[in-house]
Amino acid sequence: MDTNNHTFLFSPPDDQPPLTSRRVHLRRLYDVLQLSMQRGDMERARRAWAILARCKEVSWKTSWTLSIGLLDRYGHRTESSPAKIDYLRTMMLQFPEDKEQILSELVHLYILAGRHKEALDELEFSLPSFPYRDNAVLHIYAGICSVFTAQSFTGGFEGEHEIQRVDTETLDRAQIFFERAKSLDPDNIVVDSLLSMAHGLTQRTPPQIQESDEEVDPQVPTEHARIKRLRT
Repeated sequence: MDTNNHTFLFSPPDDQPPLTSRRVHLRRLYDVLQLSMQRGDMERARRAWAILARCKEVSWKTSWTLSIGLLDRYGHRTESSPAKIDYLRTMMLQFPEDKEQILSELVHLYILAGRHKEALDELEFSLPSFPYRDNAVLHIYAGICSVFTAQSFTGGFEGEHEIQRVDTETLDRAQIFFERAKSLDPDNIVVDSLLSMAHGLTQRTPPQIQESDEEVDPQVPTEHARIKRLRT
């Protein structure tokens, strides 16, 4: 077989000149894998990957970004799922040299799934140490997760619409994360917007729904209840 006149559609991470018939076959199989993923034919893509992952020329660990896409149902990389989250948590242990990038992808999936508290826990555990403390993106993620975690909803008075309850302490932490991200990446205009948003939430926090250490006697009518009785 002539191994010199071949055109390939995609280049694998460990791209090397296909000097042998075996490498030509592997490159063709890689093309089938990538093309199948782009077309949403995940069954064919997974079969191609099952063959490639068994070959000594393919490093399945360094191809974790490809593997995470194969866990999608329809080939959309933005989709979050428990399987993808569990896979990334495993890869953080199996491939520690790429842990920073894996953590960023893991937190992104947590955010897509609405699991902001779990994402924040992961970040707060890692951010104090190197190299995570110098990663502006991770600090932005931590600030975003803090903003979502700081906000909750609670029922209003006697069937009124739900009101927003803000944990100002967590919101203050969000601002600290954003400020750290700004110091690491001064030209990032997104951080400026996030800082303004967090500051605005702090300013709009109604005094009557802020946390208080004082116990409220249920027998003593609140100001809202007294005003309501006066009106009736």
